[in-house]
Amino acid sequence: MSEQTTLSAEVRTQFGKGFARRLRAAHQIPAVLYGHGTEPVHLALPGHETLLLVRHANAIVELAFEGKKQLALVKDVQRDPVRQIIEHVDLVVLKKGEKVTVDVPVAVTGEPFAGTIATLDAMTLTVEADATNIPEHIEVDVEGLEDGAHITAADVKLPQGVSLVTEGETLVVAVSTPQLDTTSDAESADAEAPAAEASEEAAE
Repeated sequence: MSEQTTLSAEVRTQFGKGFARRLRAAHQIPAVLYGHGTEPVHLALPGHETLLLVRHANAIVELAFEGKKQLALVKDVQRDPVRQIIEHVDLVVLKKGEKVTVDVPVAVTGEPFAGTIATLDAMTLTVEADATNIPEHIEVDVEGLEDGAHITAADVKLPQGVSLVTEGETLVVAVSTPQLDTTSDAESADAEAPAAEASEEAAE
């Protein structure tokens, strides 16, 4: 299930790209906390701890700021496309006992029948789960499955308390036998034949 971490945050009242750059230079990350009809709260999060936190999908965090604590879900992480540094984090207010709809990564386990490969078609599944009990990933077992086997979203065994939102017919994993590419070999042979004939003629 999703790990829960406590972060000490600071409320920020300044905005703009220049201020955000200064925050990141000070090893902090700008963030916003919203949801449940509350006014958005703009925060500055500790850089290193936040970087470790967002490595996990659907991470849960307990934010400590201005003498209070608030449970939140990491909803979105914006990164610089070139440097891959975190530019901003969106956090959603959580209340214990509520259900949330999230995309959870799919992890393939086991080995299909010898000579076949399992291809992951759906990287994530959308599910509904308790806000404090979101699975970190959903396992799909392909052990011993033969060529032609298909696993749909409806076939996937979900953890207790988690329900499927993705359409049940959605293909998740397909098992197939790789096809050998003989075209390149044939083309090479055809190309070599004229060259061999030309060599023979030259020798004569």
